[in-house]
Amino acid sequence: MNNLQDSFISYLAVVKGLSKNTLESYGRDISKCVAYLEERGVVDIREVDYKVILDFLTHLREQNLNARSVARILVSIKQFFKFLLAEKIIEKDPTFLIRPPKIRTSIPGVLSLSGVEKLLSAPDGKTPEGVRDLAMLEVLYATGIRVTELVSLQLNSVNFELGYLMVYGKGGKERIVPVGDKAIANLKEYMNTSRPSLLKSRKSVYLFVTRRGGKMTRQGFWKLIKGYASRTGIGKKISPHTLRHSFATHLLERGADLRTIQIMLGHSDISTTQIYTHIERERLKEIHRKYHPRS
Repeated sequence: MNNLQDSFISYLAVVKGLSKNTLESYGRDISKCVAYLEERGVVDIREVDYKVILDFLTHLREQNLNARSVARILVSIKQFFKFLLAEKIIEKDPTFLIRPPKIRTSIPGVLSLSGVEKLLSAPDGKTPEGVRDLAMLEVLYATGIRVTELVSLQLNSVNFELGYLMVYGKGGKERIVPVGDKAIANLKEYMNTSRPSLLKSRKSVYLFVTRRGGKMTRQGFWKLIKGYASRTGIGKKISPHTLRHSFATHLLERGADLRTIQIMLGHSDISTTQIYTHIERERLKEIHRKYHPRS
């Protein structure tokens, strides 16, 4: 079955053009399923039926996986069996009638404007790393791009003259995202002073680099954000997406339409963007509770 898994991952990479992180996620999900099947003596993928898949999902819940994780794994194995059916390796898709578990939609955490200002004031502008970190934070808040997209930016991704980024999102989809003057100014300072200092005589195609000359990683940047949040005393729990959520929420609060926000965030479905309308409604309710004399 491992050969079938490898073929599926190759198909996702070559035909679908999925990112490395997405491929790794699919790989982990399919490996869980394959390991479960092998533990139960299933050696032929054609032996897998509807009941076996249901038992696997029950097994996942018994491992204390939440509904969101189980739903994601189910999506992965559905795609896997759909691929096997298309390749005529199986005659029937055992996952066809299985619906994902219901997921309670959680409202993402956002920072207030003062919280964003606190976070942006945290890096030390007198050090090369501080100049770089401020440029990264400014770009993240100015554009709402994903952290993976941020650390994957290359030198030719930025148009300083017109003030936009060329971003490659999920599935290799390309989009143009405007960047504000403040973020552009911080980027220019980083490019002129900090980046050459970090690279020394080395070269890199990536925009944001470390002192070792390598590309900044998602994990590395995530540690930096957590450190700055802790240092400034921001009470909210910070996630890699916090500035992205804040970007979208602050635009919506100031009258931006949902369709425009969807395009800038790179959401393929506007229903994903609509979560930010819930945030705004919650904020309005809180204001009403706080200030209305009969609330």
